Amino acid sequence: MDPPFFEEIGASDKLWTNLSLSVQLGWFEQLKSSLCSSPKDCKEFFSKSLFLVGEIGGNDYNYAFFKGKSLDDAKSYIPTVAGAVTDATERLIKAGAVHLVVPGNLPIGCSSAYLTLHPSSNKRDYDSTGCLKTYNEFAQHHNAVLQDKLQLLRRRYPQARIMYADYYGAAMSFAQNPKQFGFRHGALRTCCGGGGPYNFNPKASCGVRGSSVCTDPSAYANWDGVHLTEAGYHAIANSILNGPYTSPRLL
Repeated sequence: MDPPFFEEIGASDKLWTNLSLSVQLGWFEQLKSSLCSSPKDCKEFFSKSLFLVGEIGGNDYNYAFFKGKSLDDAKSYIPTVAGAVTDATERLIKAGAVHLVVPGNLPIGCSSAYLTLHPSSNKRDYDSTGCLKTYNEFAQHHNAVLQDKLQLLRRRYPQARIMYADYYGAAMSFAQNPKQFGFRHGALRTCCGGGGPYNFNPKASCGVRGSSVCTDPSAYANWDGVHLTEAGYHAIANSILNGPYTSPRLL
């Protein structure tokens, strides 16, 4: 979302960047002339290209939650955020895109940032992997709303191949079986951080004085509490390309 959205919900002071989806679409429009010389050429070029629209929306919710918004507050933003993603997808289709992958959001309840900032003394608030149930349910709700909106786009543009990428399911596969993917230190503890149960410290985050980096990032799924390691993203990419986590299948 653009900055006015966060001003309206009182979270504008949490913005890390001003690189909203509309800004990125503006970059795309500026880039077009370097890729193709006419609308006809662009449509032909884009019809042979693969567009990855996302993963989008994670920071919209991060800003809200880190500002102290409740789950109910954040749930009320989901139709707007998912709508922005599908509106961008539609703009790309109108520009000539035919093959589009639109990912859902990751399981934020498995993020060490959320596990650290929203701990619970009730064991029932955690699933068998140690992730927070309510925040994972929130991510699943976003993904369900997004998929409903993508289905409407498919009906409107039957010539387009709109693929939903289940980042949530792909990430949960190694959250549940980390050693199977080579993550010897599990999926919840960060490689780069400043201590604590999950090696996430908001006062000494990755790259800040007081934090340190593990010797083997490939043995961790989680990089800094919010982002995954290269190995974590590789596992997701492999699942999307070769596994059952795109609908319809990518390959």
